[in-house]
Amino acid sequence: MDGQTAATQALSSAAYRDGRVDALVKANPATGVRPPRLSIFEPNLGEAFARAVQVRMLGGARKETVQSFGTDPQTVVEHCLAANRIRQARDARLTVVMAVCGLLFLPGVLIWLIAFQLRRWLAKAEGARAGALGGLVIAVAGLGTLLLIWRPPLHGLGAWYLRAMMVVPVIGWIIARRICERTAVDLRDRWSGLLSGSGVGAQIPEAVPQHPNDERAERMRQSFVALAAEQNSNVVFYAGPKGILGMGPRWGSWQLAEELVPQGMPEIHPFRSWDVIKAIQAKLGELERGPLHTGGFPKPSIRHWIVAPLGENATEISRPTGAEVEAFTVKDFELQRICNEQQFGSGNRHYLGVQFVLWDGQLVITLLITVTVLHATLRIEVTGHALGPVHSLFTAKPAPKEKEVSKSVKFWETKTVQLPLVEPGEVVRLAARAPLTWFPPVLDFFGGQLTLPEPFGLRSAWADKPWKHRFMSDDALRAATPVLRAVHAAALSVLEENGVDTERFGTRSLFLSNVVQGVEPRRADAYDA
Repeated sequence: MDGQTAATQALSSAAYRDGRVDALVKANPATGVRPPRLSIFEPNLGEAFARAVQVRMLGGARKETVQSFGTDPQTVVEHCLAANRIRQARDARLTVVMAVCGLLFLPGVLIWLIAFQLRRWLAKAEGARAGALGGLVIAVAGLGTLLLIWRPPLHGLGAWYLRAMMVVPVIGWIIARRICERTAVDLRDRWSGLLSGSGVGAQIPEAVPQHPNDERAERMRQSFVALAAEQNSNVVFYAGPKGILGMGPRWGSWQLAEELVPQGMPEIHPFRSWDVIKAIQAKLGELERGPLHTGGFPKPSIRHWIVAPLGENATEISRPTGAEVEAFTVKDFELQRICNEQQFGSGNRHYLGVQFVLWDGQLVITLLITVTVLHATLRIEVTGHALGPVHSLFTAKPAPKEKEVSKSVKFWETKTVQLPLVEPGEVVRLAARAPLTWFPPVLDFFGGQLTLPEPFGLRSAWADKPWKHRFMSDDALRAATPVLRAVHAAALSVLEENGVDTERFGTRSLFLSNVVQGVEPRRADAYDA
């Protein structure tokens, strides 16, 4: 099986990014953003993503998560923790700066914060006039500072305090800018390194117990254990037109259904659906071996799945519990019982899945097989599910902060001008947020909060459709025919061994083999194809 590094590192890089949170909403409109009460406390994309994922995946009130096929969700969560730790170290230094330069000269700090808040409000308005007004606000604040320094309205000690009240916050801003730039360089290096394949691993020392009674580390360890158990669970959920959560919507379906008729004997030998499924499983294990040495299929993952029904608009999932379930995984004897007995009416259903993880985890192809016997009719159904690459937002590398301008003398030539890595307004935002980062509920109240789409799965939340990529769509379509033929060959062998007349089955199998060669992706779950 191909590696799963590309999708994992792309999602992990979001924890180190800058930019606006709105980009996540564009990638998946189901993502919710509670608007800030004061935009100066608004988080950027990386801050919002890292905190939301950490709380959702490791929080005490966490809900169960959808499997992330093609990725390692624990690695993504670890990078979110590492990014938060880097920002906490920066915020600790910024808090000291704010305490020294802010508390002692609070009136001046408030004046500058109000000026930058007005600038942010005006910057969100439409038109060039609003942008010019935003710059004018800062210019007026600067002129007012110069006027207070030159001729303060008070005398003596009061005059010197008024001067310091407006100047010291500016000095603190200069110190804060250097702190922010050092952290920004570190974050952007990690962002770029993950996407180029040379990134360092996440470091989360808080996950290592410091003493036997370290409750925080123990809770984190238990959360990681639960996350791993959910990822390895063999229970998936069918959410109507959304398809199987984590595997993607169903794009194709092929059914072989014929009557069980004895061949040259009074009756057929009794067999069960599980016998057919086991023969199909053995046959699918031969997919990676072919008559020609031309590459072909990588080793697929072949696994039994329990599929539970779920409403299209459901906001959470709940896996089965009981003596037949261990660590969110249904035991073998229960798999066999569901396969043989729960084929009609209410209850979960059994499927045998063959899954290919390709393009370093960017493409997940899953073909599910189910066998049902109702009265004298045997039905074998193969359905195709495909989960495409993660949204292009997560694969974009950091753009250099520079621009090309014309030279002043040789105006027909251009030169590259380096822009500040952290803009002045961004320094003010980070410095204003820093003291409140020690009180997350207060920061969420003033700065807003990112709400992840539910039911949440790291891989499926921001997965794109594979049909936009020619080679990925070709891989998904090509996988269907060999799998379908292997399934039919295994089923026919079981039928022949048990005295079933396979003439009609063979004719139907040839017909499906011809149909599947011209298959095109369809919206099978919408029933409009």
